[in-house]
Amino acid sequence: MAQSAAPASISSAAPAVAPISLKAIAPWAVFFGILMLILLYFVGAEQGATSLLSGENVHEWVHDGRHLLGFPCH
Repeated sequence: MAQSAAPASISSAAPAVAPISLKAIAPWAVFFGILMLILLYFVGAEQGATSLLSGENVHEWVHDGRHLLGFPCH
C-alpha cells in the first residue's frame, strides 16, 4: 500500500476552550441591562412631565436617536 507523505501526528483540531460560567456573566448582564434601561429612558422619555433634567439639552443630544427608534418628540 502507498504511504501518505504527510506525518500522521499533525492534527487540525482546534484547541479546547473553557466555557464561561453563568455566574461570571450574570453581573455583567445585569450591569449592561440597567445601562440600556437608563439609555432608553433618556432617549424615549426625557422630556415633559417626567423630565429629570431641566432644559432642552438632553432632548437635543438624543433627538435623532429618538426618531430612529420611533419615539415622537414634536
